Amino acid sequence: MNRLPNVAILGATGAVGQEFIRLIEERKFPFAGLKLLASSRSAGKKITVCGKEYTVEEAKPESFEHVDIALFAGGSISKTLAPEAVKRGAVVIDNSSTFRMDPDVPLVVPEINPEDIRMHHGIIANPNCSTIIMLMALKPIHDISPIRRIVVSTYQAVSGAGKEGIDELYGETAAEARGEAYEPRILPSASLAKHYPIAYNLIPQIDVFLDTDYTKEEMKMVNETHKIFHDDSIGITPTAVRVPVVRSHAESIYIETEAPVSVEEAKKAIEAFPGAAVEDNPQEQEYPMPLDTSNKNDVLVGRIRKDLVVPNGLNLWVCGDQIRKGAALNALQIAEYMIHNELI
Repeated sequence: MNRLPNVAILGATGAVGQEFIRLIEERKFPFAGLKLLASSRSAGKKITVCGKEYTVEEAKPESFEHVDIALFAGGSISKTLAPEAVKRGAVVIDNSSTFRMDPDVPLVVPEINPEDIRMHHGIIANPNCSTIIMLMALKPIHDISPIRRIVVSTYQAVSGAGKEGIDELYGETAAEARGEAYEPRILPSASLAKHYPIAYNLIPQIDVFLDTDYTKEEMKMVNETHKIFHDDSIGITPTAVRVPVVRSHAESIYIETEAPVSVEEAKKAIEAFPGAAVEDNPQEQEYPMPLDTSNKNDVLVGRIRKDLVVPNGLNLWVCGDQIRKGAALNALQIAEYMIHNELI
């Protein structure tokens, strides 16, 4: 394509959609035309992008006429509208889980497997936020010596449950300070019969439990890692936990590599890897934290240390903004790659 692309953002008024807009402005993302799409409830709202005012339109199949790149913020609507957008010639970069494990749909983190983008048939899937954050830290080590085992525990911010999750944390905290009761309605999942408070609490469940007693969120990390790394033999044991943090996920990760990897080798590789950085100085109490990674693009890695028992084992502590690199930024980077390599 010799011209600039026409772009549509589906879910433009939500958290990920708004992040798309901020990143388009920050990164000076090139586009000729822009459509902001949402549900009928949000249609008619005015949003300014790069100094120009746009009116949010109700998303319909015909909305994607003459669109080159469609950025989908996520949600069940992807199943219906993504094929309609593709029919009309758009390439869809989708943040929902709808197409991630479809063998005909690439699942991409641009720093890790950009070559998979070329295999798309109109839809490219964005991985789960926790998977992206984990693999940004692990790919540099995996390149030194293949990782054979991963044990990961996540500490996931309430914004991962949407605006309602944030409102629930704030509402419960304020009610607690006033000595009042607050009935939780959102976490661990709004669709479930039982809900638990998140203020001053941790909830070791994100999404629904499967027959294995692992949750859907946990199994996303397993299945998506295998697909992105093109290696189903990696042993992965995840535990996903919701914590009373507003934004930015954290993960405690233990890995075993085929050959021993020193702490120094791991740090050097991570520091050289685009989109990742090391913050690891125990003597000065320097390590990644959610407050430091919120609204930042890089995934930060610290507490890197050899396992006390297993010679090939390493432990890491990782933090990343799940709305940025875990969602909107990753999708926009896919679009940038396609434009740069003339794949649109």
